[in-house]
Amino acid sequence: MKTPNQLVSGVILAADTMSADDLLSTVHRLEELGYDTAWVTDMYGREIYVTAAWLLARTSRIRIASGIAHIYGRDAIASAQAGRTLSELSGGRFIQGVGVSHPIAATMRGLEWENPVSKASSYLAAIRGETPLSIRVSADSVPLYLAAHGPKMLGVAAKFADGANIYMQLPEYMSFARSVLGPDKSLTVVLPCCLTDDRDVGLAAGRMALSIYLPLPAYQRQWAKQGFDESDWSGKGSDRLVEAYVPWGGVEAIAARMREYLDAGASDIVVSSIPTDRRDPSSKWRLLEAFAPNRA
Repeated sequence: MKTPNQLVSGVILAADTMSADDLLSTVHRLEELGYDTAWVTDMYGREIYVTAAWLLARTSRIRIASGIAHIYGRDAIASAQAGRTLSELSGGRFIQGVGVSHPIAATMRGLEWENPVSKASSYLAAIRGETPLSIRVSADSVPLYLAAHGPKMLGVAAKFADGANIYMQLPEYMSFARSVLGPDKSLTVVLPCCLTDDRDVGLAAGRMALSIYLPLPAYQRQWAKQGFDESDWSGKGSDRLVEAYVPWGGVEAIAARMREYLDAGASDIVVSSIPTDRRDPSSKWRLLEAFAPNRA
């Protein structure tokens, strides 16, 4: 059985909420703790590939991943150039994660929202195709991950990508996801967690993690398929919704939940550490230190 220090491969960071100094010092500390990858989110602040380049230039071992670069933000050729350039100039330390995001990502740019599966298929096919770029790195040498939850999007990942990133899903969904993705692809679970034995703190942290997803129809549809209903995602979210998707507790309790995902078919856990005290962002480090590979 894997120990807590063997369970987590990477950490996802809400980079836009952090100052540049804090972001860099955080990634340096993750590197020292032995984490394999730092995933950087694509929100509405810094340009994600520029941020990744800056971090890669200031680190030596840890891999940097776009998690997730939404595809309405740039066309496929621009994404291919970004991924291959970052891989070449970092000695292969860049992972390219992409996803369709949500309609707002298109409409805010004056673009029409397209069928998500068709859009992702054509986009990834172009990235992995014979695009005439003169960069000294081939398309297949840049690890490519697709944010995918439903069976159709998992099928796109199975066809065009090296793996899928899955979020806000239950452990029992992993066996189905694995059956669609196939045995040879990576299935990465992004898991928000809070290290605390106080149920009130754990639920508050979980609600903070869920808050931006509660009104999104794509997540509501997935939750409905897994036995939840509107009463669970209305308002601030029900206790049972929070406890289902945001593990909290002591180290072994959280580790047990992680093992459920891995035993069901996931290949990697990428953790989002939720601070136990909103006024003290440094409280996120209790979990990150407890699960650090170098603590093994």
